[in-house]
Parts: sequence; structure tokens; C-alpha cells
Amino acid sequence: MRYFEDFMPGTRGRSRSLTVSQGDMLAFATRYDAQPFHVDPVAAEASFVGRLIGSGWHSCALMMRLVAEDFLLDAASMGAPGIEEVKWLRPLLPGDSVGIRYEVMESKASRSRPEMGLALFRLALVNQRDEPVVEQTNWVMFGRKGSGTVPLPAGDWLRHAPHYERPAVESPLEAPSAPPMPLRYFEEMTVGDSQELGSFVFTPDEILAFARSFDPQPFHMDEAAARASSFGRLVASGWHTAAVWMACMATQRKRQAAATPGRPVRLGPSPGFRNLRWSKPVFAGDRITYRSRIVDKRESASRPQWGLLFHHNTGTNQHGEQVFSFDGCAFVERDSG
Repeated sequence: MRYFEDFMPGTRGRSRSLTVSQGDMLAFATRYDAQPFHVDPVAAEASFVGRLIGSGWHSCALMMRLVAEDFLLDAASMGAPGIEEVKWLRPLLPGDSVGIRYEVMESKASRSRPEMGLALFRLALVNQRDEPVVEQTNWVMFGRKGSGTVPLPAGDWLRHAPHYERPAVESPLEAPSAPPMPLRYFEEMTVGDSQELGSFVFTPDEILAFARSFDPQPFHMDEAAARASSFGRLVASGWHTAAVWMACMATQRKRQAAATPGRPVRLGPSPGFRNLRWSKPVFAGDRITYRSRIVDKRESASRPQWGLLFHHNTGTNQHGEQVFSFDGCAFVERDSG
């Protein structure tokens, strides 16, 4: 077992690789990111990217699985407070074989919790040509040696392959109460505009289905282990809460497209995000409502037919507590007429 003291600056590693099939990509995207360039090979040819690619959130989930396999399940992991930055540098393509490289950049003891320390990781998901597909920077919390923190038994969680399989009973995405507005071109969007995207109840079945494939840490996988953890009960993976935000966003855009006369305005992929925070745990039974607000916009210098839209996004539980937030951006089609 490894503790905080085993993750000092300069610690490096590399995981095994796993191959991502088109079926894997479609299974994830159908549930969490059903944009045409992720779920429809024919429609993808006419999209911003010109071919079918994996969801960026899928690539982050695969990184989480590889991190769990490589060192988290053998360490006194206490979760992560968030992600400093993610850059989606290259598309995830069907048949890619991906692994992670990582390095600890900084470490520090917690001031408020002496039994815990934090390590800042820089990770890269690299393909079979050793090209970075994703770069990520984030802190991870670990128990300290001699503090009385006992690593949780990992169990046989890795028996399940990293292929998303839906639970037998799915929790539906709940639509916002307000009717959808028509889709708008980049020029028509206004800084300050906001919208509710929808809501979702994180049932135990949903939490376990995601965790089995992508984040098999004990507090996501086993109620007894979760009670013995710092969370005290079964908690959703942070990447699960993020993937559901994307699912609500994609579903809301479909509602907006249906309310838009003529050809719908196209949305391109995102180059990444910053400042993702998991500010409170999402427990089994929690109902999270997601919202998005435009905070900035600018024309794209490299793709003049597209603009970049910057948005701040949140998730709030049934008690009115914010549990999730991040700052994202995406390409939006400009009005050529």
C-alpha cells in the first residue's frame, strides 16, 4: 500500500494500454454525449471533425480507469477535490490503444486535516503512436503514514472490463420545466445568458454501472466499504457527475434543435476545460440539477466559420447545495448568411 509520502515531486509512472473499439465509443456516447460526431458515423463526416470520434468525457473516464489500475487501488486514496485543467489535444479514434503517463509535480500536507496530504499530478493519455490525446492536471488526496488512516480493501473490482454497460434500470434525464429556446448562431449569443439543462437522480445502480467500468474505487463500488471511508456512504464518481452534465447538455440541444426552424445550428467539439470542482459529494439518491451560463465569446482565428463560446457550468443537489462546477468552452457555428 502506498501513502501520501510515496507520491513526492518527481514520482513518475506509465500504465498499461487498453484498446478502445467503436462499440465502446458508441456505448459511452449514446448514454452521456450523444452528439452526431460521437454516435453517427455518417453524420460525423459532415461535422466539424469530419469523422466519428470518441467523447472527450469518455477519454477522461478512461484516464480515471487507468489511474485506478496503476496506483489508486493500491494507495490510501481519499478522492480528488477537482481538476485544474484538461486539454483535449487529439481525437480519440476507434481502434486507438491508449495508456497514461504521469508525474507528481508538487505535494503538500493538508493544513485542516493532518491525516491527509495532497499530490499534484500531471497526466497524459497517449495513443499507440505515443501522441498525447488528453493532458490533465489535478490534485489527489492521500492518507498519511502513521496517521491511523487505513487503506480500504480494493476488492476484485478490476474483473469488469472498461466497457460501459448500462444498468438494468436506468435513471432518466429529467427535462427542465421551461420550454427550450431555438438554437442560435454564435453572433446571436449573449454573454450572461443562462439556461437549465435538466436533472438526474444518481441511483445506486447508476453509480455502480459507471464505477465498474471507469472508477472502481471502494467508496464508489461497495456500500460497506463506503461506510468505512471518509465519505461514510456510497458516493458517485466525480467523472460520473461530469458525464451526466454532458448528457443533459446534449439532450437539451436536441430539444432546442426540435424548436429551431430549418437546419439546426451546429456545435463543434470542445478544446478542454478548467477549474472543475467537486465541492460536495454526490450520494446515492441525490437529484442533481445542471445549469450553464455564457461568460465570454470570441471569433476563432483558425476556423473563421466558427466562434468559441465560454461557459460556466454548475450542478446543484436537492438541498440547493452546489456539488459540481467547471469552466468550459466549445466551438459554435457562425452565421454565414
